[in-house]
Order: sequence, then structure tokens, then C-alpha cells
Amino acid sequence: MITRRSLFAGGASLGISAALGVTPVRAAARPVPLSDPFQLGVASGEPTQDGVVLWTRLAMNPIAADGFGGMPDRAVDVHWQLAKDENFRQIVRQGTEPASRESAHSVHVELEGLTAGAEYFYRFKAGSELSEVGRTLTSPAPGIRTRPLNLSFTSCADYQAGWFTPYRRMAEDQPDLIAFLGDYIYEYGDYKYPVRDQAGGECLDLAGYRLRHAQHKADPESRLAHAIAPWVVVWDDHDIENAWAGDVPEQPDPPFLKRRAEAFQAYYENMPLRRAQKPDGAALKLHRSIRWGDVANLHLLDTRQYRDLYACTGKSGTVGPDCLERFEPNRTLLGRDQEAWLDQRLKTSEATWDLLGQQVFFMEMDWANGEGKGYSNEGWDGYVASRNRLTAAIDTYKRNAVVLTGDVHSHWAGEVKRDHQDPESKSVAVELVTTSVTSAGNGLDEYPNTQILMNENPHVKFFNGRRGYVRTRIDQREMKVEFRSLSRVTEPYAPAYTSGSFVIEPGSPKLNPA
Repeated sequence: MITRRSLFAGGASLGISAALGVTPVRAAARPVPLSDPFQLGVASGEPTQDGVVLWTRLAMNPIAADGFGGMPDRAVDVHWQLAKDENFRQIVRQGTEPASRESAHSVHVELEGLTAGAEYFYRFKAGSELSEVGRTLTSPAPGIRTRPLNLSFTSCADYQAGWFTPYRRMAEDQPDLIAFLGDYIYEYGDYKYPVRDQAGGECLDLAGYRLRHAQHKADPESRLAHAIAPWVVVWDDHDIENAWAGDVPEQPDPPFLKRRAEAFQAYYENMPLRRAQKPDGAALKLHRSIRWGDVANLHLLDTRQYRDLYACTGKSGTVGPDCLERFEPNRTLLGRDQEAWLDQRLKTSEATWDLLGQQVFFMEMDWANGEGKGYSNEGWDGYVASRNRLTAAIDTYKRNAVVLTGDVHSHWAGEVKRDHQDPESKSVAVELVTTSVTSAGNGLDEYPNTQILMNENPHVKFFNGRRGYVRTRIDQREMKVEFRSLSRVTEPYAPAYTSGSFVIEPGSPKLNPA
């Protein structure tokens, strides 16, 4: 019998032992001998009030050098089922999708017509082999404010840097929704002293990106987290190449737009995204909104594809107060079309909360210790006018905005000013920055310069330098926030603890101690 407990049992196999027990919609075109093709697990994502995306990708050898996962050079029929119960006695949908070699044998089942605010269970079958069971949810219908959102979010999962225990701890919470805010993979080649050995060298082509994604998905902790709740994802730089900005790479070789197109293709193949996010060469429209009744809108932003080049130096890094280019009024981090889209979303929002899921530090941050000033031109400090247009919209439309951020491999929280250049400027939003899953190793709760930075940036209220994730519970009355940290990721199975907790109330963009 498959139960919810079995989702947490048995490592990579995750407790799957039963057959489908029903007649598939149609038989496979011909018998396909497969051996454990579900090593990358299952996932769901992009919930709406009546639908969700179900995902899997077949791979019998996840670390095959050609990126095809050891699969045969032909399409494979994949049968799927969706049920109200984890024992699949109340099946509500089933069907068959072809997994083609052209898409690395990935499957995206885009469902509609489901019940709003409901829990479902799903599974796949290929040949005689079964996948594990996944749990997913649809969002509450518009107008519903009584159903809270239990949202967890994290970022930056470097396979070589440690064990993915934060994924397991996040799954144990059984959230309603998981948001991943960039750097799902790292494109780097091998470290000199890795915690874990990754397959393949630097990701430079489609085969390399497919292989890197497959090794991440095959990790048992990753499989557990993907199976427990629907995911929504956005990329950052390492999903393609370190510090890329628009059409400009950090390094000029190989030809960047070709590399970007192949990275985009692998990203789509390996994420539970909709057809609307299918790439067109080197372009992929990733910004979109997820609605959770009238409690929250989650606006997912792309801060890489449309940005202007880094201010003053052309390269990502720290710049001083003499870098006036970062204040130029026409500079944009989101691109004009995405800025206009987000402005309209905020203007017409009817939710209690508007959450902005994005990748790089939003509030102003002086990173220089003591005398002098130092600002990151990679984050929003390099695009001051772009940030001011967004904070003005939040203020004008009177939105309860919370910025959810990844990238910096440590937990932070602070208050966003309408204009950080004005000492008297009021707070208009709160920013919650999640640490990484593994990137930068174990870290510390506090670093020698932590208090210096906090004192020099009084709008910043919290820091923790361990790995982990952020857990929230959001309803119409408040947003509860817990920063979850692990003492180590260089060894597996560390427990998670709450390193900081806050409450945010509608109409008051402040961090209140819980």
C-alpha cells in the first residue's frame, strides 16, 4: 500500500512497490524493455485553480555522457494517472504522453478542469516500470481568503558543495508550494576538493546541461522534495553561465546565444513548466504570476535575460559611490516589457499579499566594512532607477509587497525603502533573502563582519550564514516567516533549526519578531 508516509521512505525508491492496476488508455506502440527509467523522479508545478503540470523524465543512466540518460533512440509511451487518494482508488484523470528523444524523454502533462484548492496524487508508468507517487495541489479559487498558503523557498544548489539535506527538511514540512529562486544547477566544472563528485565537466552544450540536471534530479533528497508539493521556478546566472547579463556572457566562448539556447532547452525539459514557457531558441518567457485565491499573488521575475550590462565596469562586482552610471534613469534590470507587465499586475491585484520571487539583492546594501561605500552592481543597487520605479508602484497601488530573493548564499531580512537615497524615505516592502541549499559549504551563523554590515545598513534586520530554506505561512491577517538553517551540508542528514522568525502584517511593511 502506498501511503503518504511512503513518500519519505526508502531513499531513491521512495517506497514504490505497487503496479498501476488499471488498463492504460492505449498500449505502447511496441514493447519497450526498460530498466528503472524513473531515476529522476517526478514533479509537479504551476498550480492554478483548476490545473497543474505533471512532470517526469525517463533516464536509465542519469550520468550518461551524451545527456540522453541511457534511453533508447526512440519515443516511449508514458502512462500517467491522477487520483484523489494516495492508494489510487479514486482516479480522476489518466492518459498517455509520448516521451521523445528530442526532448530528452521528458514529459509535461498540462491538466485543466480540476477542483480548486484540492490535493491530488499522481504517478507514471513506462513499459512495466512504475514511478514513485507524487503529491500536488491546485490553488484556491479567486475570492477565497480563508485558505492560507504554506510556501517554502530556497536557491543555489551546487552538487559538489554538499548534500541536499535542506530539500529533505523542506519536504518534511509538507508545504503547499515550493519556490526555487535560481541556480538550480551550477555550470562549473570540477572543484579541486569537492564534497561530492559530479559527472561531466563545465556545461557548454545541450548534452552537458541535460547531464547536470539529471544528476541533480536523481539525488534522493531532490526527488523527495519534488514529489511532495508543486514547484515554481526561476533561473539565475549559474543555470546558464556565471554572471551573464542579457546577451552578454561572462566569457566570450563558446558562442553565447547558442549556449544560452541549449541551456534554456535543458531547463525547460527538466522543470514542471507549461507550454507557455517552452523556449524559442535563445528566448524563453519565464516571468509569470501564480495566484493563491485572494491571499497571495506570487509574481516570478526574470532578472537575467533582459537586463542592461553591469554599471561602470561591464563586469559583475562591487563599485564605489563614484559609479554614477547605476543611477541613470533608463537603466533596467527587468527590461521595459517585464516592468510594464509587473506594474499592471500590481495595479490590478486583488490579493492581500503580492510576493515578488526573484534572484538578486533588492534593498540597498553597503558591502564595504567601515569607511567608504561598496555596492553590488549585479543586484538592484546597479539599477537604482529600475528599483525606484518598482517601489513607487508598490507604494502608489498600496500593495502589501514582500520580495523573495536568492543568490547570496545566506539568510537576510530587511525593509525596503521607497527611495534608499533619501534618509527620510518610508518603508514600502519587506525583503526575505533565502540562503542556499549547499553553495558556499557549511557557513557560519555569524561572521566577523556581520554586525559591522548590520550597523551600516540599519534597514537590514536579520542575518544567518548557514544553508537551508525559508518557511512561511501566509493568510489574510499575517505572514509568518521562519528562516530554517542547517549546521552542516558537508555531511548528510543534519537537522534543521529556526535561526530567525518574524511576523509581517498587512499595511505595515515591517519585520516584527515572532
